[in-house]
Amino acid sequence: MALSYQNYQPTNNTTDTFSIPFTFTAESEISVTVDGVAQTGLTFPSTSSVQLTSPVASGSLVQVRRTTSLASRAVDFASGSVLTEEDLDNSAIQLFHASQEAVDRVGDTIGLDTTNRWDAGNNRIINVGTPTSNTDAATKSYADGISTAAAAAAVTAANAAVTAATGSIIPDATKLAIHPIGSQYTLSDGTTTDYSAKHYQDAASTSATNAETSETNAGTSETNSQNWAVKTDGEAVTGQGYSAKAWASGGTGITDTAGAGSAKDWASDTTNQVDGTEFSAKEYAIGSQAANPNGSAKQWALGGGASYATNTTIDGANYSAKYYAELAASNFDSFDDKFLGAKSSPPSLDNDGNALIDGALYYDNVGKYLSVYDLGTTTWNPIQAGASAGFAIAMAIAL
Repeated sequence: MALSYQNYQPTNNTTDTFSIPFTFTAESEISVTVDGVAQTGLTFPSTSSVQLTSPVASGSLVQVRRTTSLASRAVDFASGSVLTEEDLDNSAIQLFHASQEAVDRVGDTIGLDTTNRWDAGNNRIINVGTPTSNTDAATKSYADGISTAAAAAAVTAANAAVTAATGSIIPDATKLAIHPIGSQYTLSDGTTTDYSAKHYQDAASTSATNAETSETNAGTSETNSQNWAVKTDGEAVTGQGYSAKAWASGGTGITDTAGAGSAKDWASDTTNQVDGTEFSAKEYAIGSQAANPNGSAKQWALGGGASYATNTTIDGANYSAKYYAELAASNFDSFDDKFLGAKSSPPSLDNDGNALIDGALYYDNVGKYLSVYDLGTTTWNPIQAGASAGFAIAMAIAL
C-alpha cells in the first residue's frame, strides 16, 4: 500500500474532489495528475481533500501525491536554544514524510524479483531505443520487422508448393478433351486408357459422312439415309452401326454402352460413366462423381468428394493441391518455430510471438555463430565453431 499517494478511478463524469488520506504540512506539497497530466488551479475545501477546476472523465486515473520539500531543513537547531516539542515534531515530520515518499518511489520502480530478474509489474516500458548490441532490449518495431520478413518467406514457400502440386492438372484435362484423334492419351500418373472427347466427336462426324455416302450410293434408300442421320432408338441399319445424331447426342446402343457414348456425353455428362468405364471431359474437369477413381481437375485443385473438401482424398490416397499447399504452410510454420533465422540478439520469443521451444536455433549475425536454446535453463548456448548451417538446421528439424 502506498504511503504518500493515493490513486482514484471515477465511475462517473461529475467527480472533481478527492480525499487526501495521508498527512501533509503545506498545500504546496500536494500535486494531482489525471492520466499522467499534472493539474493546476488546485483548491482545498478541507485539510483532507483537494478539488480540481473541473470534473474528471469516467475511467480516468487520478493520482493525489505528497512531495515533501527537501531544499532545506524544516528546523535548524541552534546551540543553547530552547528545545521545543513543536520544533522536534516539525523536524521529525519532514524526515518521516521524506522517508515514506522514498519508500513509495522505490516501490514504483522496476526491481529484481526472487530469481534475480527485473520485474516491471505487468506495466509497459516506454521510450526504449532501437537495439544495437546483443544485450539490448528489442523494440516492438524491430520485432515486427522480423515477423514481416518471416511472413513473406512463408508466402513464397506456399506459392512454390501450389505450383508444384498443380503442374500436371491442366495438361491432363487437355488430353482428356482434345488429345489427337486416333491416339490414346497417357496421363501424368502414367495411366494410358481411352481416347479423347475430340476423338469420339470425330467418330460421330465420320458416321455422319458414311450416312451421307450410303444415301448417295443407295439412291432409293431414303429411309436408310434418314436413319443414318437421325435415328436414335437403335442402329441406323441393323448390324451396320448408329446414326450421326446418336453418336452426336446419344441414343439406344450409344448412351451408357460399353465402347460407345455420344460426343455430347463425352463432352458434358457429369452423372454417369459415358461407356460404363470412363467419364466425360467435363466430369474430369469439374465433376464430383463418387465413382470417378481419378477425380476431376477441380477436385485435384480444391479437394475431394462432391463438396470438394480439402481433407478428403481424390483417389483414395492423394489429396488436392490446396491440401498440400496448406500442409506446406503448416510445416513451414513448425520449421519456423525451430529455426528462427538471423538475429542481432538472443530472442525471447519465437517468430510467431510464442514461447521458445527446447532445441530452437538462431544465427547471431553480430557474433557470426549459431546458438541453440536450452529450455531447462532458459538460456541460449553457442554451437561449436565450424558447425555448418545445414547441420544446425538438420538438428533443429530432428529436435
